[in-house]
Amino acid sequence: MSVAPSAAVPVKVLVVDDSVLMQKLMTQIIDSAPGFKVIGVAGSAEEGWDAIQDLRPDVVTLDLELPGRHGLKLLARVLKQDPLPVLIVSAFGGPGADNTIQALELGAIDFIEKPDGTTHTLEGFMKHLVAALQRASASRKMIAAAQQMAQVAAPVRPASPPREPARAGKTSLIAIGASTGGVPAVQTVMRDLAHLRLPIVVVQHMPPGYTAKFAARLATATGLDVHEAVDGDRLKPGMAVVAPGGPRHLEIEERRGEFVCVLKEGALVSGHSPSVDVMFHSVARSAGAHAVGILLTGMGRDGADGLLAMRKAGAETLIQSGETCVVNGMPKAAFELGAADRVVPLSQIGTAVSQLIGERPGLRTA
Repeated sequence: MSVAPSAAVPVKVLVVDDSVLMQKLMTQIIDSAPGFKVIGVAGSAEEGWDAIQDLRPDVVTLDLELPGRHGLKLLARVLKQDPLPVLIVSAFGGPGADNTIQALELGAIDFIEKPDGTTHTLEGFMKHLVAALQRASASRKMIAAAQQMAQVAAPVRPASPPREPARAGKTSLIAIGASTGGVPAVQTVMRDLAHLRLPIVVVQHMPPGYTAKFAARLATATGLDVHEAVDGDRLKPGMAVVAPGGPRHLEIEERRGEFVCVLKEGALVSGHSPSVDVMFHSVARSAGAHAVGILLTGMGRDGADGLLAMRKAGAETLIQSGETCVVNGMPKAAFELGAADRVVPLSQIGTAVSQLIGERPGLRTA
């Protein structure tokens, strides 16, 4: 759910794009959206930096393909100075996808795709731009808190329901869901969990053309065998799969003692495809007490119901603490449902899961 900012105090937006046409189009769209106002435009990284210092915007939209390909350099410079929400406005897929994933890893709040006159229409661009700006606006205070927090309080553990005991010898898995702000969060968690060698399943809200690139970057960062999930994939220790963006949901089934990926076309669930809820519900059915569910930063409530199903099935469930989320929507919704065993700062999730593995021998590692 997106919450529009107050119209009384409009959110100040700076548009950084080298196309005069895109500058005009985005200005028209943003100025017509309640609660937002374009306070300036810039056509290069240098102009963008100067405008940020002079105008002090609340949100920046950034085209990565600036003259000299300096969009990423500007992003890194801005985020080093100030936890400012930066929304990437990207060319779809192709080489642009690599740059977009890198921008999200650096700390960009979100991204949308430029209209191309075919699958990415002007109407869709207008809708997604306004929604993304609303997410960016909602995240401003959380970004500042998340980037300033190095160590926070110890994990909180609400009362746990009775659990089905995990049977020794049965394979276990880790299921992760994330949305806005999730790219660096997923990378952090997977890097910290890599030593456990448990199969990992990830749903990160992304459109087609990006999830394969995201998986490849996770593989490089973690040393695990990470790839975009394929129908029929059999999950092995040291292997991780990322749900492909697009019209299919990722489910996990148990077949002859192995966990298998199943991709199914279907309507949006909790507003998304692929949906974290769909994946978590399938893990609850197939793995029961032999799973760990982790719900990270994101707008909305996708994953909350599924995490509750996992907890009721006996799985261990963790959510990222609100102070370390870019947007504390999905974790908060899960907490309010009573779906979380533990509320854990991002930097401590890997340690918390390792402790759980030690406490419950039935959660087998390789």
